[in-house]
Amino acid sequence: MNDTQVTLVGYVATQIDYKETANGPAARFRFAVTPRYYDRKKEGWADGTTSFYTVWARRGLAVNLAGSVSVGEPLVVHGRLRVREAPPDTEGNRWFSAEIDATSIGHDLNRGTAAFRRVVRTDVPLMANQKAAVV
Repeated sequence: MNDTQVTLVGYVATQIDYKETANGPAARFRFAVTPRYYDRKKEGWADGTTSFYTVWARRGLAVNLAGSVSVGEPLVVHGRLRVREAPPDTEGNRWFSAEIDATSIGHDLNRGTAAFRRVVRTDVPLMANQKAAVV
């Protein structure tokens, strides 16, 4: 697989947009990443330019994300990077968007604490329903 895997550390910039779709649950949010560097002239730390990404989560990750994350919280996001180019607008301006198809999302424990709660799945496996129907 030739996907570009990335790990980003930043903050939740928007509310989680959660939806039930035909393909299962999906959630998205905007993620802000601001690099910090040591400025020798000022002899102190300074913020670089903030980059924004749209993060997509699907299925169980989407459900858990919607119930666990709020705006402003520090996260670590891991997933596949997708860069999309939009067609030029009427003035000829082009723009690009960066999206992350998340495979893992968690709170950044360098910036706070978290209490993990395991999700108990109560769904009956698909095969169990089919066996019951055959009998």
